[in-house]
Parts: sequence; structure tokens; C-alpha cells
Amino acid sequence: MATAAKPHLKRVAHAGRMVAPRARGKGQQTRALILDAALGLAAQVGLEGLSIGALAELTGMSKSGVFAHFGSREELQISVIREYHSRFEDEVFFPAMREPRGLPRLRALFANWMRRTSAEIDSGCIYISGAVDFDDRPGPVRDALVESVSIWQAAVVRAIVQAREEGHLRADADEHQVAFAIHGLILALHYEARFLRRAGAVERAMTGFDDVLARYGRAG
Repeated sequence: MATAAKPHLKRVAHAGRMVAPRARGKGQQTRALILDAALGLAAQVGLEGLSIGALAELTGMSKSGVFAHFGSREELQISVIREYHSRFEDEVFFPAMREPRGLPRLRALFANWMRRTSAEIDSGCIYISGAVDFDDRPGPVRDALVESVSIWQAAVVRAIVQAREEGHLRADADEHQVAFAIHGLILALHYEARFLRRAGAVERAMTGFDDVLARYGRAG
């Protein structure tokens, strides 16, 4: 899904199984701990709320100690985006890839995505909040955010194309239109459940997904 210096797949296939990354050194472990705290903070206050000072206070480290691992607030924000993307892949993308090509995989992608969105109702989705903060602010942070979201959307489109190739969707089903409809359901779920606090949002999202499949599903 990605290349070096981009949000990337941390594991590689080997002999039919996934291989974990090598053990981290002490410096890498410290950076990982800081990054974990930064993710939690960003989920609450957004990427714009991140700062070296706030993170130093949260972790009990000095500002210079945090700065040594990231160098700038901008690099901290970009690192948070990449780590969020990596964890998103682990929870949403990789498990779905174990399902057969076609509709089973597409269903798994949506179910995992919805489960992740539901779990973030009380914290926040960095993809969604980041889009609000940086939709009209060009720069490296916005670029990193757009890249991560685009990588994920491309994976969804690819799953839709495979479903069409397997004969699970109509031959004339437009993969980008289907992906647009599915993404809209996730945004509506987040808005209804997090902002409006309306019960039943998850069930409505699932019904909406079934409606999309019924609309684009193969006749007969």
C-alpha cells in the first residue's frame, strides 16, 4: 500500500505468515512511547492541539528530550499521522486481507472500518478531524494526511474492483462511485454518533452499506 518514507506496511508476508518488525533499540522505544502519548493527545485535541511542550508535560519528559526525537512540531504531527495510519492498517486492512477476494473482503473492510470508527466516538478520528483542521492549509502536514487517506481510499477502490471482477457486483458498477457512497456512510456514522449522540447510528450505517451492495450487486 505504500513505499519508503511514506505511511507503510510494517510487516511483510513470509512463508504464508506475517513477520513482526525487529526488536527496537532504547531510543526507538522511547520514541514509540512518546508517539503513543501523542496519538492519545491528538485524538482528544486534534493535530492542531499537539505541541512539544504539551507532550513533554504529558510524558514527564523535558521539552528538549521530546524535541530530540522529533525536531519540530510539524515533524511530530507528521509522525502521528503515519503512526495512526500504520495502526489503522493493522486493525482494518490486514485482517480483511485474510478474507476471499470480492464481496467477503469488501464486507470485512467496511465492518473493520466501522468498528474502528465506533471505537473512536469518544476520542476522535485523526483522519476526520485532520481534514477539518488542514483542508485549506497547504504544507507538509496536510500532504502527509492526504497521502494516508488516499492510500486507504485506493485500497477500498481496489477491493471494489476485485468484487466486480469476481462477479459480485454489476459489470457497470463504478468503483469510485461505490467507494464514495461507502466513505459517506463512515462520515455520517461519525457525525451522528460523535456530534449528535444519536442512538442507532451503527445500525443505520450497516443498513446503508447493504443498500449500496443491493444497488450495485449483480442482478439475478
